[in-house]
Amino acid sequence: MEANEITCQVPGVLGFRLDLLVEQQVIVEIKSVEVLNEVHFKQVMTYLRLSNKQLGLLINFNVKSLEDKISLKRIINTFT
Repeated sequence: MEANEITCQVPGVLGFRLDLLVEQQVIVEIKSVEVLNEVHFKQVMTYLRLSNKQLGLLINFNVKSLEDKISLKRIINTFT
């Protein structure tokens, strides 16, 4: 599978690597951390804004069950 890279017009920044891009519409960021922090949400929002996408999913696999609401977060970019 080829890595998805977002290029941007910020001087000195070459690009960002997405974990997964589904149907060219949904950005999926995968983590395995004790707790999802604000920086994880901001990372997905940055990807959404730079790629002009509206929907992102933040998934934490460091939980007992993915059915927990703390393991899966939907993030919507309202600035597109």
